Amino acid sequence: MTRPSIIALSARTAAFCLPARGALYHLPATAKWRLSSSDGDNQMRQGETSLAVPLLHELQPRARYCFEAEGFEAVEFDTPSCAGLVDAAEFGLVLDVLPEDFDGARRNAAALREAVAAVPVGGTLRVPAGVWTAFPVKLKSHMTFHLSQGAVLRAPSVRRGWPILPAHDASGRMLGSWEGLPADCFAAPLHAVGVKELTIEGQGTLDGSGDRGDWWTWPKETRDGARRPRGLHLVSCSNVQLLGFAIRNAPSWTIHPQGCRQLTAAGLFISAPFDSPNTDGFNPESCRDVTITGVRFSVGDDCIAVKAGKRGPNGEDDHLSETRGVRVSHCLMERGHGGLVIGSEMSGGVHDVSIENCAMVGTDRGLRLKTRRGRGGAITDIAMRSVLMDGVETALSANAHYHCDADGHDAWVQSRQPAPVDVGTPFIDGVTIEDVEIRKLAHVAGTFLGLPEAPIRNIKIRRLKIVSFDYEATAAPPVMADGIRPMRHETIVSEQADVDCDEPALLSTAAISTHFE
Repeated sequence: MTRPSIIALSARTAAFCLPARGALYHLPATAKWRLSSSDGDNQMRQGETSLAVPLLHELQPRARYCFEAEGFEAVEFDTPSCAGLVDAAEFGLVLDVLPEDFDGARRNAAALREAVAAVPVGGTLRVPAGVWTAFPVKLKSHMTFHLSQGAVLRAPSVRRGWPILPAHDASGRMLGSWEGLPADCFAAPLHAVGVKELTIEGQGTLDGSGDRGDWWTWPKETRDGARRPRGLHLVSCSNVQLLGFAIRNAPSWTIHPQGCRQLTAAGLFISAPFDSPNTDGFNPESCRDVTITGVRFSVGDDCIAVKAGKRGPNGEDDHLSETRGVRVSHCLMERGHGGLVIGSEMSGGVHDVSIENCAMVGTDRGLRLKTRRGRGGAITDIAMRSVLMDGVETALSANAHYHCDADGHDAWVQSRQPAPVDVGTPFIDGVTIEDVEIRKLAHVAGTFLGLPEAPIRNIKIRRLKIVSFDYEATAAPPVMADGIRPMRHETIVSEQADVDCDEPALLSTAAISTHFE
């Protein structure tokens, strides 16, 4: 029997991975489990799970447990201690404040600030069951923010009085941002800046109220001097755990770790309506050592978008930093523009990203790399292994002519003629695809469009299986660049790209571009 691994652990929550053969987000078969304790929590618990990454909640701090799951070895573990439990309700929180109630939301925010301040080092702030409407809350180091089952922390619908996160702090470090550049932005309903040892956990819900007010009506604008807020914004934080909660209806990107180190997200449910603008699910930007596992996505844009900042219009680059070491596993992408996306803000460089044992259902694209001239930077060492794509229109794509920004359709961006290699030339080198199964393919299994001055290098495809096609699909361009011909039910096409596939029959000689200078 195989041994489950402990992905994350807090005083009251444990996240496990059950490494069953063939497990994606779900296990091949439901497994019964039992949790017993030799001290602290004398009641035995039992249940069953269909998830490859199950979480156990409401554990006792500083207790020894034994977790047994059917078909796996037993695992013993000790929960950490908790320096003190603070109940947010004791600070004057008011239940069921309406989203449009400015004064009520402001009073609740003040109560939560007091509650956060009262948490001792290594302690926990518990938000009890109920709907709590509050203006943005800022967390601190060495604490756990615990959302009890049935708790909903909801942002108000009114923008008046909403705090703004400036583009830079006093030392010049980027704080607020928008699409890879420093920018004043409204603070996220829950946010943290420069904190260490933070856990956000529980079976409750964070609700960004993007569906209320007017947030989704001005997706690319600045209003009242700021850009739209994220749902959860973590800036320059380290050793962070995000465990078990649901987060929905973010005003823009849902979870945005920016400049973070050592971050683990396990067992979350991230959701937004399919037509909500730029509600990406999880966007690690300029981060190192990020684990995203057992997360379910159903959003209005990319499920996961790995980023590393964007070079400014005049070449500004002092805000750039690489992203390195992102591990995605056992996730379910039910809907979204892309499953795992890299870019297009990648000027600081994105390296060593893997996605394994995941399922993508009904996303527009599966693995998607996007960049363009002027970005600079490099995307290297990207791997996708053991992934099921069902109803994904374009399974694999890499596009170095992405037509983003105001000048995205200009000739110097879209030309298929070689341009001089300079600091703004982006590079893609090293993409490995193994054991990917595609069902109901609409457009193309793989499309790789590189720059003539910087072709995409070292694409390796092994054991790619196309099971079926979507026979109701209509032909459409599979990447967002100018001069792309529509495609339907095609295999692997490439231009200015080095593709090594173990099944030569999958390699098409058809062009991607129409006649284009």
